[in-house]
Amino acid sequence: MTDSMTPPSEGTGVPDEIRRLLVSLSRTPHLLVASDYDGTMAPIVSDPSQARPIAESMTAIRRLAGLPQTSAAVISGRSLRDLAVLSRLPEEVHLVGSHGLEFDAGFSAGLTPEQRRLLANVTNGAREIADQIDGVQVEEKPASTAVHFRNVADIDRDRAQRMIEDKLVGVPGLQVTHGKAVVEFAVIEMDKGYALDKLRHQTGASAVIFLGDDVTDEKGFARLRGPDVGIKVGAGETLAGCRIDSPHTAAQVLAMLVGMRQNWLFGNKAIPIERHSLLANGRGHALMTPRARVTWQCHPQVDSAAIFADVVGGESAGHFSIVPGNSAAFLGQRYLDDSMVLETRYAGVSIVDYLAGDTEPGRTDLVRVINGSGTVRIEFAPRPEFGQIPARIQRQQDGLRVFGTNEAIVLRSPGVIWDLVDDAQHTTAIADVALGDAPLILELRCGTDDLTRHATDEPTRRALTAKPWQDFLDALTLPEVARGAVARSALTLKALCNNETGAIIAAATTSLPESIGGVRNWDYRYCWIRDASMTASALVDLGSISEAEAFLHWLVGVLHNTAGPEWLHPLYTIHGNHLTPEASIEELSGYAGSRPVRIGNAANTQLQLDVFGPVAVLIRQVAEHKGALTAEQLEVLGDMVLAVERRWHEPDHGIWEIRDEPRNHVYSRVQGWLTVDCAIAVNTQLGVEVPEAWVKLRDEIRADVLSRGYNEEVGSFTASYEQTDVDASALWVGLSGMLDPSDQRFVSTVAEIERQLRSGPTVYRYRFDDGLPGTEGGFHICTTWLIESMLLIGRLGDARELFDALLDTVGPTGLMAEQWDPVNERSLGNHPQAYSHLGVIRCARLFDQLGGRHKPVGTLASELVGRVDL
Repeated sequence: MTDSMTPPSEGTGVPDEIRRLLVSLSRTPHLLVASDYDGTMAPIVSDPSQARPIAESMTAIRRLAGLPQTSAAVISGRSLRDLAVLSRLPEEVHLVGSHGLEFDAGFSAGLTPEQRRLLANVTNGAREIADQIDGVQVEEKPASTAVHFRNVADIDRDRAQRMIEDKLVGVPGLQVTHGKAVVEFAVIEMDKGYALDKLRHQTGASAVIFLGDDVTDEKGFARLRGPDVGIKVGAGETLAGCRIDSPHTAAQVLAMLVGMRQNWLFGNKAIPIERHSLLANGRGHALMTPRARVTWQCHPQVDSAAIFADVVGGESAGHFSIVPGNSAAFLGQRYLDDSMVLETRYAGVSIVDYLAGDTEPGRTDLVRVINGSGTVRIEFAPRPEFGQIPARIQRQQDGLRVFGTNEAIVLRSPGVIWDLVDDAQHTTAIADVALGDAPLILELRCGTDDLTRHATDEPTRRALTAKPWQDFLDALTLPEVARGAVARSALTLKALCNNETGAIIAAATTSLPESIGGVRNWDYRYCWIRDASMTASALVDLGSISEAEAFLHWLVGVLHNTAGPEWLHPLYTIHGNHLTPEASIEELSGYAGSRPVRIGNAANTQLQLDVFGPVAVLIRQVAEHKGALTAEQLEVLGDMVLAVERRWHEPDHGIWEIRDEPRNHVYSRVQGWLTVDCAIAVNTQLGVEVPEAWVKLRDEIRADVLSRGYNEEVGSFTASYEQTDVDASALWVGLSGMLDPSDQRFVSTVAEIERQLRSGPTVYRYRFDDGLPGTEGGFHICTTWLIESMLLIGRLGDARELFDALLDTVGPTGLMAEQWDPVNERSLGNHPQAYSHLGVIRCARLFDQLGGRHKPVGTLASELVGRVDL
């Protein structure tokens, strides 16, 4: 983590002494992390009802609560109800209100009739004071009343304090607690020290860290002992052993503790997700670490069981490694000649890897070419079926053969002498090879038992593999802005397209986590109609239409097997089939301990009514590009409108596939409107009469969104009609063209989403509780939507600054995962992700078309709308 998350004026950084204590604390068997709320997790404000927590503090406390052997709590003087409403923390974070009287589920102690009468008298007395002095506020709690005088004018403050002392202090039966500009009167004993002791006992914590800023927190600090750490926020005498300057520095402390605790629990050996590179050939995929270790490969299809699953299961789940001897210095890794051919370079050794493009369906060849001097150690550890079945290796002439799977697997390696090491289940082949003048060529062949020499020599085969990628890229019209990033993004999107079926997958991996150590680990090796349409649209924008036409033909096949277009599922296999039920592979440890590892995706059964919009946009683009559509493409467009007509008004699970009750999502309604709008535009372009019902339907949906989707109090379009929470997908109200970008409702939505959801170079989808445990990172696609929105409202400088920050998160070979963790500055989620790369392409094209010009909002919006497929 760096200090870039916190503006310099809001925090001076974490002192070295505290950093050292955090390292030690993070290694305790069971850690309890507890914090005060006001003045610690949220800045002090004049109106207590507006004390919103610092986003990074909330993210960190949620992540800590989601880690094993780690508990998290917020202990506040506020009532439990107020604390829950303001913090919006999930149930895994313990909430303690009223200085320890209210624990999570409710008031921890009942009141006697005498105590109730006493409390009522105190409250009435406090109200009388409030009636006489402006600015005095009375806060009622289950067993106490707090009198706040923070907002009292300086001239009246002494009088207010005297009245409180004279009227209320000294009343028998009351416990009086003085805080910062507040005095609290309780009818039973309470303090934060008691709350900490109770939490310590309940959680079995072996060490506690407690952060607080007020005098009421001193009773908590007084209960700390042994390895515990107390941190005082701000000035004033304290029993805490450490001090920091502000709530923003407190957020840094919590964020730093997250990273340290994760590393201790799960180890820091996991290769960062963004440092993995992808091999692809239009059918198969493999993932490679920076040190030429094949850590992920499935066969015969992308959603088949893995042969190598090291990335989600560790070494025992299978890998294929090449390591130079004599500790040769690592120099780097790069793609060669605008292709998907990868080179890993060491001092004196080069390793070139590619999935050959000349194999027939059902066969995948991974070719590995080693050049240089010295020796290399090769470890071949295939583990078919995610390592769940025994895999044995036998030596054959010119190579090895793998037994234990229905799929034939061989490794051609002429001249290599292998040692075979057996354990209880599997065989690993190991060889130490001295390199010579000729390259060492290894060919892993899946789907065949043929170990004979290939008919084409390796240099020619490599060139033939690279050429389609190069030809694809040469035919594109690339923007000047971020040209290299866009080129690699385009190649990555092309790599996620299946040449045989026309399907486009969201990512080539499963279960790379959205939070290290968390459970939000999903299988993305399928064709989401939404993601695929947006991917194909990005490639059409660059001048390649074949992927769009192949995908639309694939979709026709899916529609023919569907009762009606309104019953489309959100995702299918690459062959257009329904998914098998979602399941977990319990034997795999997960990436950096992030379990479970899932296969299948339960989102398959959800209702997501936004899927029709991206399809309609894609068909509109094809029509604009070619000036015509095929009969089946026109039929698909009509089907999309029919689906919207039948179901647009229903609640659904939305773009983010929230595993909770369906809602009336703003984004889904916007995409319904966009579906009909695109159909009207296409018919108009092609000279086909536009049905009157379409125009009426489009206007009806728009009126519904504008009347029910915007919340005046929030100053933003919200996630759904039922919520006041903002959601980055609401930016599509302007990006779609439904609302003029200069409309103040869109401008304020952009501002509110940036305020609530942006953190450094990334933008979160939302902050509300979605019914799942744990947390997630910011979504790159949301970041690109905010960049586009900034451009539409004329904030070119801000947009370019955020775009540059986004590009800084790209991995060393140009690939992007789904998410970014701004706390620990690392990628999260499946990798590489189509969403992320198509977002980069869209943004770069917009910047390129603007040419760096600053223009008024109205002019800018009118130029972009109509010139760019928004």
